[in-house]
Amino acid sequence: MNVYTTDKIRNVVLLGHSGAGKTSLVESMAYLAGITTRMGKIEDGNTISDFGKEEQKRQISISTSVIPIEWNDVKINVLDTPGYFDFIGEVEEAISAADAAIIVVSGKAGVEAGTERAWELCEKYKLPRMIYVTGMDADNASFKTVVETLTEMYGKKIAPFHFPIRENEKFVGYINVISENANRWEGNQVVDCDVPDYSQGNLALYKETLMEAVAETSEEFMERYFSGDTFSEMEIRSALRVNIDDGAIVPITMGSNTLCQGTYALLDDIVKYLPSPENKEIAGFNMKTNEVFEANYDFAKVKSAYVFKTIVDPFIGKYSLIKVCSGVFKSDDVIYNKDKDVDEKISKLYILRGGKPMEVQELHAGDIGAIAKLTAARTGNTLSTKANIIEYGKFEISTPYTFMRYKVPDKANIDKVAQALQKLTHEDQTLKVVSDTENGQTLLYGIGEQQLEIIQSRLLNEYKCEIVLSKPKIAFRETIMKTSDVEHKYKKQSGGHGQYGHVKMRFSPSGDLEKGYVFEQEVVGGTVPKNFFPAVEKGLQEAVQKGPLAAYPVVGVKGVLYDGSSHSVDSSEMAFKKATIQAFKKGFMEAGPVLLEPIMSLKVTVPDAYTGDVMGDLNKRRGRVLGMNVAGKEKQMIEADIPMMELQGYGTVLRSITGGRGDFSYEFARYEQAPNNIQEAEVTARASKVAADDE
Repeated sequence: MNVYTTDKIRNVVLLGHSGAGKTSLVESMAYLAGITTRMGKIEDGNTISDFGKEEQKRQISISTSVIPIEWNDVKINVLDTPGYFDFIGEVEEAISAADAAIIVVSGKAGVEAGTERAWELCEKYKLPRMIYVTGMDADNASFKTVVETLTEMYGKKIAPFHFPIRENEKFVGYINVISENANRWEGNQVVDCDVPDYSQGNLALYKETLMEAVAETSEEFMERYFSGDTFSEMEIRSALRVNIDDGAIVPITMGSNTLCQGTYALLDDIVKYLPSPENKEIAGFNMKTNEVFEANYDFAKVKSAYVFKTIVDPFIGKYSLIKVCSGVFKSDDVIYNKDKDVDEKISKLYILRGGKPMEVQELHAGDIGAIAKLTAARTGNTLSTKANIIEYGKFEISTPYTFMRYKVPDKANIDKVAQALQKLTHEDQTLKVVSDTENGQTLLYGIGEQQLEIIQSRLLNEYKCEIVLSKPKIAFRETIMKTSDVEHKYKKQSGGHGQYGHVKMRFSPSGDLEKGYVFEQEVVGGTVPKNFFPAVEKGLQEAVQKGPLAAYPVVGVKGVLYDGSSHSVDSSEMAFKKATIQAFKKGFMEAGPVLLEPIMSLKVTVPDAYTGDVMGDLNKRRGRVLGMNVAGKEKQMIEADIPMMELQGYGTVLRSITGGRGDFSYEFARYEQAPNNIQEAEVTARASKVAADDE
């Protein structure tokens, strides 16, 4: 592939609901650009974008792929992203490298949850965008419905560029709203034709919509519009170029991916209207001068880049995908990774076309490429030189809240699984491995359950090691609600010196659930010598590690040693420790033992229409709704306290209730007494563990 300068580059991310047609649109683009001689199909598993084995098996996009397309002497780096919400981390990585977006909408399904999410992401990251409606060859596709829905949702900035000509339920051509010209497909050729009479009404409607969008961009245009003046084609196109860039106008066009119709016009519009990196700003920090470094994709400045995605694949190897922020990267350059404090040499530079690496000699500022086998590099790292150490801010990645426990059935594979998971976490920033030593379990965190299931499948198929996913243990606690007064005498005689320890203790709630225990002594007259007080506390310290109710850690207990006895020969620290442990077990069970469950502070953000259903579901889950706050246009944030055990699978349920439009987050709040039925179930389930501790 040729080397492209900054002004000849477009970095475009495809966003939209799963199944809207993003991957098939890439196939159509690649075919028109001459990259392929025939278009691949998702169902055949031979598309350029979905090159992963899991993607081909499941027929969905799982990771972002980059497809560079040469069009009219311009390089369009198309970033094809997954539509499933479980893979939002992949979308966020792609957005960090994009300069504009195309929101892909199915003409058949219309505006979906993924469409709304895509729009919200573009708003959040201030991305210029176009909307492309696919499937215009389908019988029940409706471009008009999509335009009306989007206009109702987002206002007059929605500006139709083209709309379809349909005859006998077939997609036969399109009308250019700006020039008011019609085109018809005849075989592989596009020929001019007259605007059909039945399309005149829609043309007038869409032209008016476009004129309104243009008029909204300046006071001068607004005055001319209201005075009945018309805008020339040159004025319209000039206004579009400026106002698409700042998001004031969002063009909407359409086509058929499978028939490769409409894609040609889309590629032309990407080149004409979407910004090159030279028109974008980006700044880092120069660690040498302690000054802001205005990179701004200037090829004349010192070289710098950031790693926006990592691919660690057993089949194609490791690649660090970079976006060059300044300067020119070349083969054999030595780069410095500030985050890892290491120099690494670039042996070769690549661009990736899906899973196929292609070597290039240079990457100019604003371009996207890949470097193979950078040992230390991780997603989010900045690459520069030691003479000019630059650091860019880390881009935002969604926090994973869904988690499952995993076990390795074959103990011989424990290290192999750990290494494979480490590689997968380098690839996927929303995947976390957490060791829960308290409950003796290892947890796998992700955005959703499907993501974790795919990780399980990838481990088996790509890394040849197996894990079993299951429901995680909940970190319950035990405490007491009453007081007790007990004694225990530990005596053991086995020839020679025996063992003797005798304690009388009171146990009561300490009122502090942050601490396991509070120890005090009120011994009078030396019935228990002072030198054994530490042994008594040590026994208490050991006893609260696993409570006698259900073998969970104990919190909030006050133990007071007030009497006892000792033997001048047989008493020892070990004897008093053991006496204390047994006294604690007896005293704890006599003092109204209860199980405490972790309570989480939950925030759920949903559209207004779903608040009732979501709150109803929270009530079923023993949640306590604390209130609601406005969280944006027609959205509410519901705040609630909810037991942690009730959050298992909540992400899937929330998506089902809200059609994928709900988000949630939580953090630990406190411990509260568990209901009797839950306590009884846990005590029964954990009886064997309690018995084992008694032995």
